[in-house]
Amino acid sequence: MNVKDDLQNRWWKLEEKLMERFGKKPDMEAILFLIGIHEFGEIRKKFTKEQKQDLMHVAVCNLFSQSGYYELEGVDRDGWPHFKQLKPLPVMNMIEQENFLKDHILLYFEKVDL
Repeated sequence: MNVKDDLQNRWWKLEEKLMERFGKKPDMEAILFLIGIHEFGEIRKKFTKEQKQDLMHVAVCNLFSQSGYYELEGVDRDGWPHFKQLKPLPVMNMIEQENFLKDHILLYFEKVDL
């Protein structure tokens, strides 16, 4: 089995677990939003469009901090985490970017023990 097949199989298993938990198959944005809420630590009934984008940004920075691309700089007075970029992300095509992100998401969910 090649690495790409393993990644895809692990991704399908994660989607299945999230589907069981939330009742529908999440897309990438929904998964990033979920991670962002988890990292922000506050569940609200409503987030503004800008806050939703911020939550997804928090998720991406947190995910890539696992590989040393970002580091948590601190949390502001409203509880929002802020990151600083430590090194540039590798140059990749769209498929490679998606797989890179999926791999980091899978690692994240292994750490939080979904």
